[in-house]
Amino acid sequence: MTYKADMNTDIFFILLLIPLAPLFGAVLAGLFGRQLGRTGAHWLTILSVAVSFLLSLYVFKLIVFDGMAPINTSVYTWAVTGNLNIEIGFLIDSLTVVMMTVVTFVSLMVHIYTVGYMHDDPGYQRFFSYIALFTFAMLMLVMANNFLQLFFGWEAVGLVSYLLIGFWFKKESAIFANLKAFLVNRVGDIGFLIGIAAIMVSFDSLDYAEVFARAPQATAQTISIFPGVEWALLTFICICLFIGAMGKSAQAPLHVWLPDSMEGPTPISALIHAATMVTAGIFMVARMSPLFELSEAALSFVLVIGAITALFMGMVGLVQNDIKRVIAYSTLSQLGYMTVALGASAYSAAIFHLMTHAFFKALLFLAAGSVIIALHHRQDMREMGGLRKYTPITFATAWVGSLALMGVPLFSGFYSKDIIIEAVQLASRPGADFAYWCVLLGVVVTAMYSLRLLFLVFHGEARMEKSIQEHVHEPGWVVTVPLILLAIPSLLIGYIAIEPMLFGNFFGDAIYVAANHDVVAEIGEHFHGPLAMALHAFTTPVFWLVALGSSLAVAIWYWKPELAIWCRQRFSPLVLVLEKKYWFDEAYQAVFARGGSKLGYGLWRFGDVAVIDNLMVNGSAAVVGWFSNLLRYLQSGYLYHYAFAMIVGLIMLIFTYIILA
Repeated sequence: MTYKADMNTDIFFILLLIPLAPLFGAVLAGLFGRQLGRTGAHWLTILSVAVSFLLSLYVFKLIVFDGMAPINTSVYTWAVTGNLNIEIGFLIDSLTVVMMTVVTFVSLMVHIYTVGYMHDDPGYQRFFSYIALFTFAMLMLVMANNFLQLFFGWEAVGLVSYLLIGFWFKKESAIFANLKAFLVNRVGDIGFLIGIAAIMVSFDSLDYAEVFARAPQATAQTISIFPGVEWALLTFICICLFIGAMGKSAQAPLHVWLPDSMEGPTPISALIHAATMVTAGIFMVARMSPLFELSEAALSFVLVIGAITALFMGMVGLVQNDIKRVIAYSTLSQLGYMTVALGASAYSAAIFHLMTHAFFKALLFLAAGSVIIALHHRQDMREMGGLRKYTPITFATAWVGSLALMGVPLFSGFYSKDIIIEAVQLASRPGADFAYWCVLLGVVVTAMYSLRLLFLVFHGEARMEKSIQEHVHEPGWVVTVPLILLAIPSLLIGYIAIEPMLFGNFFGDAIYVAANHDVVAEIGEHFHGPLAMALHAFTTPVFWLVALGSSLAVAIWYWKPELAIWCRQRFSPLVLVLEKKYWFDEAYQAVFARGGSKLGYGLWRFGDVAVIDNLMVNGSAAVVGWFSNLLRYLQSGYLYHYAFAMIVGLIMLIFTYIILA
């Protein structure tokens, strides 16, 4: 990735306008929301994101269809220190334009949907300002050509997610959730920042192209983390960078913030989970492929972490009753699949699944929001049922999104997920066998929790209160139109895009894969088109695992609902483990929250009270008082006392003189 492209003024202006248009809308809606009014705020931000989306499509056309050379350019130099230039710049290649298009399209759908969902909320203008700002931050992240700007976008999406998760700031659970997200992501960001610092020290540059060009010469370099322990430099850098991705993309054990982010309004759940914050880590590792490909140990670490998240977080979704939390744990699991693909060196497959997932996961969240609107903000699936006849559009689109999530042949998720599973099977690095079994079992789990949600929400008898049931209806067009527009790519985008994106050198130099790691190319040798792949799927273990999970779900939650009660009683220890979410939250509360509180209390008692207050402040005053009392006896005010002291002093002086002489 050493290219520098000539760029005319029009293209430069377009590239500037893509991130700045949402920023312009966010600033105006945030600062002048009262003057603009509710209608003015939503029209301004929707139009600004629409401009960004249309321009992103235009740049996509130039790069992908017209064959324009990738652009790597500096906007301006922010600072110069020694040999290090700190710049703001853009790297626009096939990887970037995919992310730009997905981010802006999903964001546009969420903006439109928000008009209906947040219609009666008093913070209406503020919410539109935040989501437009979120779009700007993500665009700055994916368009960056250097680590400084990447870190700026990285932290900006974290900040705005904090504001959005805690949007309902009078709700205690929302405040707890946004603080939790902020703190957990800071843990990951410490590793990320250390990785960037190591890059700056080792390569004397923060520019992607320069770092990637010098990386092969650093394969033999080591770094001492602890005395006597040497690490390969690139392994250390890659693991530190991936720790940052574990926070942003919610990989175990830094996943605990993501389910709690459901405390924010549903539109932001769709935006965070589908196209912005949680995909930042996946994108970053794909962008850093020239570094990760030089560290087998780092790739194995990525592979195992992703496999654990894909299976075990998906299993938690089986016992959740909040409709949004089921989808949240689904997001965790699918992020695990993307991470597994990264660890298998199938970076293009990870980005392909990121793209398909963005559409059907945004669709599922917005469908859940439609249900929540229809039920007057009830979210417990046990209080739903039979909604297919009340909300037919939501029902149909939710089925499309769920079938895509399950990986049913011909739906978008089928193509991206199956490629990942095949890639892991072909990968020959430590942890690959474990990861393969995890992603296979994850297929069963995904089918079960997906159909469980559909059956509990849309099928069977209505279980909501009579007063609510009488008023249930399909929300307006501002809700249903985004659902339909997202359902179309959820159904078709995999079929259309798999061949060019994975087997047509779509990414070119944007992603680097070592020749001995190129499992996607190996899969491509047996690829005969998307239709043939879908037909062949019926003979593969993956399809039959989907069928197994679907059959179990139909039996337990549709045909024989009493089986669900029997299963809970029969497998109560496992159900308890899943309901407690493996006790991650309790452990973190005990060790870090209460432990940190007790440590702080102890330091206060010992440091502040005992050492500073009692010893240094009060102690020094006590010593002065004691010494003053002692001197007071010597300062009596009687002349004969002073004369006696002078005589004694004179005698001691004479005696000392005689001894020394």
